[in-house]
Amino acid sequence: MINSDLQMGPRPKYSRRQINREPSPLLAASVLYGSIILASWVPTFLVTTSMPLVPPMGFLLLVGWRLMRPGTLPAWIGFPLGAIDDLVSGQPFGSAILLWSVILLAFEWFESRFPWRGFFQDWLASAIACGSYVVLAALVSGAVLSLPILAAITPQLLLSMALYPMIAAMVATLDRIRLIRIREIR
Repeated sequence: MINSDLQMGPRPKYSRRQINREPSPLLAASVLYGSIILASWVPTFLVTTSMPLVPPMGFLLLVGWRLMRPGTLPAWIGFPLGAIDDLVSGQPFGSAILLWSVILLAFEWFESRFPWRGFFQDWLASAIACGSYVVLAALVSGAVLSLPILAAITPQLLLSMALYPMIAAMVATLDRIRLIRIREIR
């Protein structure tokens, strides 16, 4: 007797039925919000210099999640995540709360006007948001925008604008992890 499964070959991994498996809401929320919170701490771990070199990674990841997965972040989430970023980054308390909330509301407006976008439109929107954020964060911190200050924030400004493809790839990987199907016990 010949086994019918052996005649057809082994079953592909993706065609198996997975009963009682669905994405965990706890894993989905913890990966989404935890990645933004951890990214807010990254600039404090990497380099300590007298001028800003490392881009605001928490903000970049927030923008990446908002542009790559528009329905995952509500517009009000800028308040608590901005508060955490303010506590970690050393900016005056309320600056990230205000700027993150305003930029998320701007993305809501942008999404309602242009629902179909491509990668380059997202990159342009990210570059505008990151550029605005870096300049406005410098203003909110109390710095007078003079030529030396603009020269000091230029590397951070350019790097934060250029990092969107890497951030988008990171968000895509985190999104796959976030939506892993886990056995559900009933």
